[in-house]
Amino acid sequence: MTIPASIRTGASSPVEWRLERRLVRYPEALGTMEERVAAIAEGRAPELVWLLEHPPLYTAGTSAKPGDLIDPDRFPVYEAGRGGQYTYHGPGQRVGYVMLDLARRGRPDLWRYVQDLENWLVRTLSRFGVQGERRPGRVGIWVAGPDDAEEKIAAIGVRVRRWVTYHGVSINRDPELSHFEGIVPCGIADRGVTSLAKLGVSVTPEELDRALIEEFERVFGDSEVRRQKAEVRRNQL
Repeated sequence: MTIPASIRTGASSPVEWRLERRLVRYPEALGTMEERVAAIAEGRAPELVWLLEHPPLYTAGTSAKPGDLIDPDRFPVYEAGRGGQYTYHGPGQRVGYVMLDLARRGRPDLWRYVQDLENWLVRTLSRFGVQGERRPGRVGIWVAGPDDAEEKIAAIGVRVRRWVTYHGVSINRDPELSHFEGIVPCGIADRGVTSLAKLGVSVTPEELDRALIEEFERVFGDSEVRRQKAEVRRNQL
């Protein structure tokens, strides 16, 4: 499968895509994001979406509660600096680190950006016959089961610096779900965690990446074009 190195998404330059097949250590990912965000903000680099997987680890967001780290010795624990609480990353879970310049795109609205990320995940899951759903007051994407049971299949945690985003999303393709038992995922104790594999959906990493890339373009690709057209219409009134 051929993956494009960059995709034009309506901003002033193409979005670069970086697809990793190796496991990326979390400190390396943090350092790379920090450097790239600074370069984007200063106009020295294009926007970037980085798809990767990590070795097994836990991360703590800015709202993490100490009591939600049930087994602190199970895997390494890192302070992430993003919003949200504790989450797990590991093999079989695709992480998308999204570095976009919201100001240059003409929409410096963090809540709208989170909604766009949710829409991106919902559309991606639908490609594989999975109905992902939003829930009021709970960021992320959920799958409804029998007897009103719900399980989380994708998570979102973001940070913004000078209106350049980083961190991003994760989607459970086929991780070891028992690894989530060392934390209270996202601070929600009464809901489970699921994956495409647990739902009986077999998806290769390449297939998931392709869906993520194509649906990203549909959600984020023409946002600047729509904004410019709206401004023209308002000016003509």
